[in-house]
Amino acid sequence: MTRAQLMVPYRFVFAALALIAVGTQFAVHLENHFDVVNFFSYFTNLGNLFAVVVFVVGGVRTLRRRPGSRAWDTVRLISVVDMIFVGLVFNLLLTEVAGGVLPWVNVVVHMVMPVAVLVDWIVLPVGRRLPWSAAAVGLVVPVVYSVYTLVRGAITAFYPYPFFDPEALGGYGPVAVYMVVLLVALVVLSIALVGLARLAGRFWKQRPSPRARARRPR
Repeated sequence: MTRAQLMVPYRFVFAALALIAVGTQFAVHLENHFDVVNFFSYFTNLGNLFAVVVFVVGGVRTLRRRPGSRAWDTVRLISVVDMIFVGLVFNLLLTEVAGGVLPWVNVVVHMVMPVAVLVDWIVLPVGRRLPWSAAAVGLVVPVVYSVYTLVRGAITAFYPYPFFDPEALGGYGPVAVYMVVLLVALVVLSIALVGLARLAGRFWKQRPSPRARARRPR
């Protein structure tokens, strides 16, 4: 059995866990009459749902013996950048902001899933199929999300995170500083994840597969 086949149940289990967590929190928000669009304006929720899709599709691709491709590798990169960013931002900037999230859901979406996605990225690395230039693609979703949040916030006065809120920070100047710092962090993160995938690819390439080890004479 290959590593990819071994990771199929792993992907399905964590996809189900994340989906249950986000779905449970969504039900709680609906009970409290929380706006649906606001709920799906949280990057954490979007990132976790995207990770669910990537895990499920990745598992199905393995079961159907679909080979890897640069396009699919790029989709996986987007997901892992988003989820690691979710974990880092929450644990560094937002641990004091509860937001009415259930404690166990908070652990799943901000801690467990970022680690699960990172492990998947290392165990099934894309290797050299993904060029260094692909790191730029990893920035697209967070940048688009930030623009959406700032524009929508200016219209609705709803900001899912305090570092987007000019009123909370004392103007758009501090918001701009936060955006620059987060963008730099994103650039470093995306490049690091591409590099990690290439290193992991070399590591696994040097190790014989379980099938090859089984064929070795004893």
